[in-house]
Parts: sequence; structure tokens; C-alpha cells
Amino acid sequence: MRRSVIPTVAHRLAILCYIAFALFPLFWLLKVSVTPNDLLYSEGVRMWPSHTTWDHYAFVLRHSAFPTFFKNSLIVSASTAITVTICASLSGYALSRFNFRAKYWIVALMLLTQMFPLVMLVAPIFKILSPLHLTNSLTGLVIVYTAFNVPFATFLMQSFFDGIPRDLEEAAKIDGATQFMAFRQIILPLTLPGIAATLGFVFTAAWSELLFALMLINGNDAATFPVGLLTFVSKFSVDFGQMMAAGVMALIPAGLFFLLIQRYLVQGLTAGAVKG
Repeated sequence: MRRSVIPTVAHRLAILCYIAFALFPLFWLLKVSVTPNDLLYSEGVRMWPSHTTWDHYAFVLRHSAFPTFFKNSLIVSASTAITVTICASLSGYALSRFNFRAKYWIVALMLLTQMFPLVMLVAPIFKILSPLHLTNSLTGLVIVYTAFNVPFATFLMQSFFDGIPRDLEEAAKIDGATQFMAFRQIILPLTLPGIAATLGFVFTAAWSELLFALMLINGNDAATFPVGLLTFVSKFSVDFGQMMAAGVMALIPAGLFFLLIQRYLVQGLTAGAVKG
């Protein structure tokens, strides 16, 4: 009994330590966001301040441009996630089910796009978008984020399509369904976990992206949340309380988004369909 209990206890303790390690930055973010400015440095390192305040949240919501940043990030992230998922679903299905002459080169070019540092591409992208008047707009950000996320999302969706037996499509075709009907009515519902994973990955990547948002956006009207956090950094000081309050509020959309799609991430819809 002791030999069987000890590994179980050690395993659970390791999981608890990992969870505590992963959540500690979020806890510290919340702690600083409710700490008054006069206690940020005077109390030293404490797990929780002697008294708390909501002034930082009130200032961020009422006297800063954070609501605009929040709205812009939500628009850009949602638009990018939906666009990329649609493109990746179609292209991933094509790479999984069809054999054509240029398939190898398409895959090679898609992999090649992932090998370049993003910093090296800022200047060419700015040069392309500037004549099109897309350097200071949310549309330009959506286009750039879509272009960089489609290759990885395509390979991600292709792996899900590869796990679905072709017999399901053949059976649908025997019943009179076309290729697109089989894809839309049979295959696509079975890849809901993959769609949810792709949506979550792309939404998170677009929500937290800073480099292109910083280089392509000028002014607060079209700035996103990561760029907006820099407004709390002045030449001689950093408003940590307000910055952390904005960070806590920025976690809400991502948390709600994953809360909505979590059941699709854990369901084995493909396995259940194959068994049926």
C-alpha cells in the first residue's frame, strides 16, 4: 500500500507545484493592481498588501484610453481568429484529402514562412501596406495577423483531418452527397476540437501581439491593448498599479473565450464517430 501511495502523492504534489508556479504571475498581477501607490514600495515584498484599493481600475476605465484599446484588440483578435480558422479549415482539408502536383511546393513554402524572424519582415510589410493606406488601421493588422497565422493553423487543421477516416466521406458520397456536402455535414462537425484549438491559438496570438501593432499603428485611435500598456510608461516613471489593473481586465476576454470552447477541446468527437 505504501509503495502505491507514495508515487500518487508525489505525482499530485508535482502537479500542484506546477499549477502554483503557473498561476503565481497572475496572482502577483492582481496583487499589484489593488495595492495603493504609497504601499507599492514602502511595504516591501508581501504576499498581500495591508489594505487594498480599486482606484487603479477606476482610473483606467474613466481617465485613460484603455476602453478604446480593449475594443480594438477585441475586433482585431476576433476577426483574425475567424478568418484564419475558415482559411485553415479549407486549406487543411485540401492538403489532407487531395493529391495535386504543387502540393509539395505549397507545403514547403508555408513552412518557409515560419523560418524568418518577424523583426526582419517589419520594414517590407510597412512598405507594402503604406501605399494602400493600411498602416494605421485595424484592417491592416487583421491582414498581417492572418497572413502569419494561416500556415501553422493549416497544419494544425490538417492533422485533425488526417485522423478522420476517409470511409465516412465515401459513405456520404454513396448516399448522394457531393465532396463539399460531405465536408460541411460530415467532416467539419467532427473537427470541432480542432476548430476550437485553432480559434484559441489564433485569438491568443493576435491578442498578445506587440511588434506589428507597435510598428504599424500611430496614435491611440487604432492602438491595441499591448500597445496601450506602453502609455502607462512615462519618461521618468511607470504606473505599475494602473498597468497591472489594465492587464487584469485584459485577461477577461481570453478567459471567457476559452471557457466557451473548453468543452470542444476535451471532447473526443472523432473517436465517438468512428466507433459509431
